[in-house]
Amino acid sequence: MDENRYFTLNNGVKMPCLGLGVFRNTDPKECEKSIICAIENGYRMIDTAAVYGNERAVGSAVRHCGLPREELFITTKLWYADCCREMAKRALDRSLKKLGLDYVDLYLVHEPYGWLKSAWRGLEECAAEGKARAIGVSNFGERELEKLLCHANIAPAVDQIELHPYYQRRELLAYLKARGILPEAWAPFAAGNGGLLSEPAITRTAERLGCTPAQAILAWLHGLGAAVIPKSSRPERIAENAQFLKAALTDEDGAEIAALDRGESLFPWDKGWRRPMRKALGFFHIGI
Repeated sequence: MDENRYFTLNNGVKMPCLGLGVFRNTDPKECEKSIICAIENGYRMIDTAAVYGNERAVGSAVRHCGLPREELFITTKLWYADCCREMAKRALDRSLKKLGLDYVDLYLVHEPYGWLKSAWRGLEECAAEGKARAIGVSNFGERELEKLLCHANIAPAVDQIELHPYYQRRELLAYLKARGILPEAWAPFAAGNGGLLSEPAITRTAERLGCTPAQAILAWLHGLGAAVIPKSSRPERIAENAQFLKAALTDEDGAEIAALDRGESLFPWDKGWRRPMRKALGFFHIGI
């Protein structure tokens, strides 16, 4: 095992540094084709979620990819509508049935809403029952994590967050590192927003290293200690992203990229829809 290609989670589980995200890849044939292409190019992690509507396609790809199940790392997520103890456990059972698997490698709370103390107990029980090798959260900031850690018997292994050169979240990364929680970057290319891949700081670095802008960004994120789950259904992009570890950034490269930070999310739903969600559900329920 190439240790540079894996992170060790706080429970000792090895997690690949690179995975394929399948958000919005809802056509079953297209989704399965993308996953098999990724696996053929060396990916060993696939990231899905109950709300994505493609767990069946992910499971089919796992069965048809030609690799033993234990060589793959499969993540799915609990949607906030099921965010209490028993519902969380039933939700994972539904996900496992759709995936056709006995366990997932990582089970995440998708959003910091609902009865989270109760839901986290459900995730801890899923881990104890062997249905999830590791448990974690997604889109949690310091405030949410602090409240969760006050009640958790098992600390989250991962926090999957928006993370890219335009939104570098240095304080949150320092917080996660201090608590042994691995950051995992969704939208590492800012989902095409803002022209990130055309930024002079990125293109100069890529040209100097003889790599693509996407590879330079993924290498920069890896240097921050973050796993990455770039989304693509294009075979050439999938293959390109798989080679990012060949790009060796210097401190000067890192400083140039660090200067791109805008300090806020680029996604309207992240900045807008969460406000009414907090009002409707309560910011952080610790009951049940």
